[in-house]
Amino acid sequence: MKPLPSTSSKTPVKFRMPTSENLVPIRLDIEVDGQRFKDAFTWNLSDPDSEISVFAKRTQKDLKLPLAFATQIAQSIQTQLTEFRSYQGQEMLTGEKIVPIKLDLRVNHTLIKDQFLWDFNNFDSDPEEFAKTFCNDLGIEDPEVGPAVAFAIREQLYEIAIQSVATARESRNAKKGRRGEYSSISSRSTGAALDLMKLFSNRYSVVRKRKEWDVYEPMVDILSNEEVNALESMEERKPR
Repeated sequence: MKPLPSTSSKTPVKFRMPTSENLVPIRLDIEVDGQRFKDAFTWNLSDPDSEISVFAKRTQKDLKLPLAFATQIAQSIQTQLTEFRSYQGQEMLTGEKIVPIKLDLRVNHTLIKDQFLWDFNNFDSDPEEFAKTFCNDLGIEDPEVGPAVAFAIREQLYEIAIQSVATARESRNAKKGRRGEYSSISSRSTGAALDLMKLFSNRYSVVRKRKEWDVYEPMVDILSNEEVNALESMEERKPR
């Protein structure tokens, strides 16, 4: 397998998830005849598309959903995979890029809020491994929390990757004078970025700023049944 550019490279690379595994975040929010189904998971691009229909039918059957859900689930997955593939082959701007990741999740009775910095250009990073360590360190026992944390990270990295494609395109189309101005701005910020990058490990690529520990401190709360019911009622009333 051809090695990916290091985090210090400023050469554009072809679009992909900036993680060790090129998994696509998929989010479902489907309503049929007044019944709603929501889910979030990752999809391996190496799996054949024929697996989409199999997965959709199995999900519909296992959850005893109306038959119409199988078609809707398959279509939603296929649409999101098609969108991801539309970026493949396009250049994604690299270089020193430390990005903020924010968590604001409720998984069953567990409420999580946190924010930290992530090395976007570390292609060896592993959100699932980070999420496992995150839950262990905070004493979170619900097994569904870890996958939700990893998904939230991947979803945000995906959005930043899309933005990086647009940035690379704009950079190519920019006039020579503007490219010089951009390089000047980048060079002034490089020193601070490299200082932060020294704090990253290859697997986790995450750090919290010392001067902002109060802001970047994770918050975990266990909700009562009454609080969960109230939140679920509010979520159901939100427009899709």
